[in-house]
Amino acid sequence: MALWRIRATVDDRPGYLSVLTASLALRSVNILAVQVHTTEAGVVDEFLVDAPDALTEADLHGAVARGRGRDAFVARAEAEALADQPTRALALAGRLVHDLDALGEALVALLDAAEVRWRPEPLTGRPGYDESRMTLADPAGGSYEVLRSRPAFTPAEFARAQALVELSGTMLRHHQEQTTLLLPDGAELIVRPAAAEDTDAVRDLHARCSATTIASRYLGGVAPTDARMARLLQPTGGRTLVVTSGSTIVATASLLAEGDLGEIAILVEDSWQRRGIGTALLRRLMAYAERSRFAALVAHTAADNVAMLRTLKRLGAGSTDRDGSLVTVTLPVPGRDSVGDEAPANF
Repeated sequence: MALWRIRATVDDRPGYLSVLTASLALRSVNILAVQVHTTEAGVVDEFLVDAPDALTEADLHGAVARGRGRDAFVARAEAEALADQPTRALALAGRLVHDLDALGEALVALLDAAEVRWRPEPLTGRPGYDESRMTLADPAGGSYEVLRSRPAFTPAEFARAQALVELSGTMLRHHQEQTTLLLPDGAELIVRPAAAEDTDAVRDLHARCSATTIASRYLGGVAPTDARMARLLQPTGGRTLVVTSGSTIVATASLLAEGDLGEIAILVEDSWQRRGIGTALLRRLMAYAERSRFAALVAHTAADNVAMLRTLKRLGAGSTDRDGSLVTVTLPVPGRDSVGDEAPANF
């Protein structure tokens, strides 16, 4: 038996697909996978089939024609084609996550393209495609031209390619937002936006922190639940940063939004404290608040958390309100008017 890839256009009418599959079955062709592409000319059905060794390309063309298929494309397939299209697409997406320069190669694999040409000039006009050519914008600059003589590109394939390009753009922006933090003692750390996949590493950070450090970050003295941690890592309308040493997350800083106010909080692993990490993180959150036009930031901390209070003072703390052992500090955002002395909501 041999693997073949078959594409054919059929009328989008009830029963026409079954006629085509029956014609293939009469030649002992076993259909392993089916994809359906809707086009203006009709429905393009794509099959991965296992056919008897004696069947030739011409035999398969004949079977497709007798099954009322037209514009047929028939080619030998490799064993790799046994992976279904969603699995292939996810594997290519995973590759892009780890290699931002692999977009061109990923497009070749996704589209079974004969060639992908990169041009330094930005794409003129909108991305698009015709039967044998697809043009896409490169998120890193320039553009891609994807070429394939047959079979003709379909709207579904263009949508998949666009999704891959958008993922590449997202990962590129994420990478560009990554910065190196050089500590006074010469240690180098990476500061970047938090991602959903950081959940396990942040949970490990909490496990390594002392009870005193956890109590300073969470006024109730209890680390967040998994659901709460997920919201902290990707807050709606806010921002969370993580600091990494190698593959280990050693600190986090969050800005949670409520209207035009933002609540800020940091957590730094005990062995990394008093080395300037907290100050650096808070400065970045303040810069984000200014770009996002927050009116002010607030921080809730224990009255005996002297290090945090000193850091907030250096950053321009405005009003300070004390309620027993709890201190609420308001920091005006540069470029915005002060929010006054009214104590912000504790959210």
